[in-house]
Amino acid sequence: MIRNRLKEDLKPAMRAKDTVRLRTIRSLLAAMLEAEVKLRKGGEAELTEEQAMAVVQKAAKQRRDAHQQYVDAGREDLAAIEAEELAVLEDYLPTQLSDEDLRSGVEAIVAQTGASSMKDMGRVMGAAMGKFKGQADGKRVQAMVRALLAG
Repeated sequence: MIRNRLKEDLKPAMRAKDTVRLRTIRSLLAAMLEAEVKLRKGGEAELTEEQAMAVVQKAAKQRRDAHQQYVDAGREDLAAIEAEELAVLEDYLPTQLSDEDLRSGVEAIVAQTGASSMKDMGRVMGAAMGKFKGQADGKRVQAMVRALLAG
């Protein structure tokens, strides 16, 4: 399970005094604990592998968004910190689809749904996000769907 992997990776990061990896792993473990507390209803609750992966994906998305905001604001020092943490988080995420694989997958969904215009974007996006969950960022999927439906 991903939580066990995080706990195992924590020790070498401490020994190596890798502050970026240490900070990132600790924040992930804290986010997972917080998610578990939210799930509890009178007893104990443990995150499933899928829920734990959702926590990692959410953290990665937050780092991407923060990085972009810092770059836009001209704060390269803070953008660098977010980029470093994102690099650590990507070690725990599933392999991202290449643009070619994403394009062929979206083309198949467009063909399955019979989508022909931008009006059908919601249907295609729903199917695509379900299929590519964890394998592609929503912005990439949306851009690919727009390109295929507009062209």
